[in-house]
Amino acid sequence: MQRRQALQFLGALPLLGRPAKAIIRDVSIHRLEGHRDAPAGVDRQHQVQPNHIYEELRPKPYRDAENPTTRKTPVSALYLKIVSDSGLEGVYGPIDREAAIVVDQQLRSFLIGKDALAGETLWDQLYRLNRHSTRGHFMMAISAVDNTLWDLRGRYFEAPVYRLLGGPTRAKVEAYGSCLGFSVQPDAVARQCVALQKQGFRHQKWFIAYGPGDGLDGMAKNVELVRTLRQSMGPYVEIMFDAFMGWDLNYAIRWAKQVEEFRPRWIEEAFALEKIESFAALRRATSIPVASGEHLYNRWHAQDYLKAGALNVVQADPEWCGGVSELVKICSLASIYDAQVIPHGHSLHAALHVVASQSPMTCPLVEFLITKMRSYYHFEKQPLVPVNGLITLPERPGFGIEWDAAKIEKQTPVKWS
Repeated sequence: MQRRQALQFLGALPLLGRPAKAIIRDVSIHRLEGHRDAPAGVDRQHQVQPNHIYEELRPKPYRDAENPTTRKTPVSALYLKIVSDSGLEGVYGPIDREAAIVVDQQLRSFLIGKDALAGETLWDQLYRLNRHSTRGHFMMAISAVDNTLWDLRGRYFEAPVYRLLGGPTRAKVEAYGSCLGFSVQPDAVARQCVALQKQGFRHQKWFIAYGPGDGLDGMAKNVELVRTLRQSMGPYVEIMFDAFMGWDLNYAIRWAKQVEEFRPRWIEEAFALEKIESFAALRRATSIPVASGEHLYNRWHAQDYLKAGALNVVQADPEWCGGVSELVKICSLASIYDAQVIPHGHSLHAALHVVASQSPMTCPLVEFLITKMRSYYHFEKQPLVPVNGLITLPERPGFGIEWDAAKIEKQTPVKWS
């Protein structure tokens, strides 16, 4: 009943003085610049990467500085703004530079004159616009546009995006603490994970530092990381691990057999994107759930993995996979296969609103990159921050993005065309 009333209300809004369309008259990209105080000498732990099989490309073991300092550091971000003929604005960001270039050079002129309220039509037309639209930078650009248009529509209807998607399934969404950058030295891990546990992070993801190029010593350190986390936090915290495409199937199975007793929540992106069969084989070989998907760029790509039985957790990123519009479709697909969608946490606005609108069975969590989010939303007045591990849903229209003029030292319209 409440949802039907909400939809009736939304449908009536154009009759209350608003035009029935919102014609796009301007598409622009803005670079915001400023400074922030940042720690130096800590939180720079590398994670294993595909090229680390080569000795000359493999970094030395990392340890935090004993006496870290703080220094003033430049910070900048790109935001996309779309303006309708009535002056209504949609804003989204930060967006990747690669996506911004494509928006400016290839999508901006196409969008001018189109109806910003026709979301499905615009997404389909943008997808059909270029032969390379199915993935990569072009799909990232479509994502940026789609998310910005959702913000504009939220402001048009004076409602948060999650309400336009059908309404919230909970008042707060649980965030898992993503520990990229934190030292994996056992003493540092033990301190940090307990500190995060006390902050309310009941789920923590740690980043594997070693791979096949590091030999048996590296494997032992990877196993020790899991053991240290479980022994430090006890049995009731979920622990997840990210290998960032740095392993092969044999290495992943060998690691999994040694750590199954510690009950990891998942092992993420153990292989390169194209190795669907390796993901499926790993899933068959271990009780540890298998996760991946930040580099899945659309629903068809996700469907390939789901049909192959390759994933328990799909981590499609709304900044890269086609925006809110496409992530919702991926959630529907995943629910058919009883897989979960826990979006990659490159950003947070779009992911939070989609997760909040879906069944908690399909979308139980969002990712919160702890070190990155210290500065990622530097220029926003009300950045999304977990409290006791939970993010309260904002009630502001759209995504609720509002710039903090006091932190913007320079604002520049950016063009590449």
